[in-house]
Amino acid sequence: MARLVVRAARPQDCEALYEMLGALAEYEKAPGANKATPDILRRDGFGDRPKYEAMIAELDGKPVGFSIWTSNYSTWEGRAGLFLEDIFVYDHVRGHGAGKAMLARLAKIATERGLGRIDLNVLTWNPARRFYEKLGINHLDDWVPYRVRGAVLERLAAEDKS
Repeated sequence: MARLVVRAARPQDCEALYEMLGALAEYEKAPGANKATPDILRRDGFGDRPKYEAMIAELDGKPVGFSIWTSNYSTWEGRAGLFLEDIFVYDHVRGHGAGKAMLARLAKIATERGLGRIDLNVLTWNPARRFYEKLGINHLDDWVPYRVRGAVLERLAAEDKS
């Protein structure tokens, strides 16, 4: 029987993270969209002031999935939470429990830290939505995601008069 282990990511995992991010980009129909390199992942996740946290799912000692998250804050709840930026499991090992194990570990981290919630975004066409819903993770009908980036971000920043 295959042995599944979920553990905190380490700096030496950045090459595997990079490969899985490439596979995630392919899965999300955005090949080549990933701008992060192993060096950037190492710098931003394992430096003096980490910008993200990550975990690796291993099956029989081989990385087969990952999750990356950051902290956020709810003014309504008056406490911090987690934003799950990415969670991914290679196609050929889906159904072995890696995704659920990573979500369970993330929930444990959140509760141990006294955090109020885990937020995530899921593409509308992604069949993983059924997986999340089976776990009791709710889709928010009344919230629409927006994003500021690229030229719009630069233009808006240039309008600051401070």
